Amino acid sequence: MDPASLRAERLRSHRLSAPAPTVTAAAEHMLATQAQEFWGGRWALAARSRGAPRLSDVDAAFDRGDIVRSWTMRGTIHAIPARDLAWVLSLTAERQGRAAAQVRRVEAIDEGVLAGVEAATRAALAGGNRLTRKELAEVWEGAGHSTAKQRGYHLLVAMSLRGVVCQGPVVRRESGPSREQHIVLAEEWIGDSASPADPLAEFFVRYIASHGPAGPRDFSWWSGLPLRDARYAADAASDRLIRIADAPEPLYVASGPRPRRSSSAPDVVALPPFEEYYLSYADRTVPCAAEFLAAIGPSMNGIVRPILVARGEVVGVWTHSVAVGRHADDPVPELFTPGAATDDEVAAALDRYKRFITG
Repeated sequence: MDPASLRAERLRSHRLSAPAPTVTAAAEHMLATQAQEFWGGRWALAARSRGAPRLSDVDAAFDRGDIVRSWTMRGTIHAIPARDLAWVLSLTAERQGRAAAQVRRVEAIDEGVLAGVEAATRAALAGGNRLTRKELAEVWEGAGHSTAKQRGYHLLVAMSLRGVVCQGPVVRRESGPSREQHIVLAEEWIGDSASPADPLAEFFVRYIASHGPAGPRDFSWWSGLPLRDARYAADAASDRLIRIADAPEPLYVASGPRPRRSSSAPDVVALPPFEEYYLSYADRTVPCAAEFLAAIGPSMNGIVRPILVARGEVVGVWTHSVAVGRHADDPVPELFTPGAATDDEVAAALDRYKRFITG
């Protein structure tokens, strides 16, 4: 498959040229959408939805319990449909915990500490209670568990990987986009959990449906699971996949109806930091020329910048502040190659984002 055709098919899979009817539908299609920058994860879902969704529309989906955030894979926080959280963690949590073993030793977080923190957490959140991260840290301190420096963060990650808590309703913020969510007990907040017959095969199929054409190496990178597991998953799900015959390494798309492209979908889109279309593959030179990768990231501090995508190619980056009093400022584009997109196209893409973040 030539690069242009590959990009066109991925745009469709990502719902960028075939937008979903609602924000919740976009989240369900994507399964897990990178969202350590909370505003960016919300914009990633809105950008994949029809019309002009506002920030309040995405927040309403979190408030209803349609979507939650948690550390679903690679030690990274994602937005995920609430009903899919438990089975995804059943595949990824143990491996993420092993990756965190060294830092837990440094922070003196052992099984005894985690048992005590879990007991305090359950007692504080039982009965539908919801707490901010700061309030939950105060509960842990009161129970004798220090949250100094980064210890509180690692305790929260551990409770999330155990499936004890997730991040649910949005914490309101005056005069600007919220930056955090309330912590809730997952078993109480999530009323309905999916139970796939073969979770690993389901994981692969859902990735391919939302990111394909892609292959086991891409899935292994995205999920954080070993390549052998990715290859097993591809075999186990073979009846739900179509292999692209002319690819030198296996590439798949999901069988069955594909998202329908929309004639009104823009050719140029402004996408958030840590964007799935760019980040979720072993080879990022498909959407972006190699000479521009360093300008996007990951940088030395792990940051991946917001991107401008024109007809499937990353043609620039953009900046915008969500600080109080600045979120209504105009986003600032920076094209890598002059003329890769017209001024009007770039302006329209950034205006759609601006309407979202101020709404």
